[in-house]
Amino acid sequence: MAVEIERKFRVTSEAWRSQAHSRRRLRQGYLANTARASVRVRLDGEEGWLSVKSMRGGMTRDEYEVQIPRADAQEMLERLCEGFAIEKWRHLVEHAGHTFEVDEFLAENAGLVIAELELPAEDTPFERPAWLGTEITDEERFYNVRLSQKPYRHWPENLLASR
Repeated sequence: MAVEIERKFRVTSEAWRSQAHSRRRLRQGYLANTARASVRVRLDGEEGWLSVKSMRGGMTRDEYEVQIPRADAQEMLERLCEGFAIEKWRHLVEHAGHTFEVDEFLAENAGLVIAELELPAEDTPFERPAWLGTEITDEERFYNVRLSQKPYRHWPENLLASR
């Protein structure tokens, strides 16, 4: 079984930028979402990916992923996805022996920056960089599938701030 153990955090400053060693543009959408799983299509540079991810909460979730032709991924994104496309820059940041993926969201989710850390076990210790904020692993509204349904810019607290 394919399992992903991942913790998610808000990012509190721009300090991570000087530590980022690479970045790539991701665009993804959701073909289906049920109480048990979501089905995602993603463009990652010149690669297309199809993923199925369990919808159970917490840091450990089932995830299955296969590479597909880029043209197929592009077509699915344009014709079959529900809700808003997720667009983001993914930056890789090394810190104390771990690689953080810092996602800087664009378009309807602009202004949201989240750091993700994949771990080999739930109890794996890691050093927190100073720019790492509140843990949001268990907050479903920060799941990408939820951001495609109700983007960050549409959250009530962000609507009030933009007036």
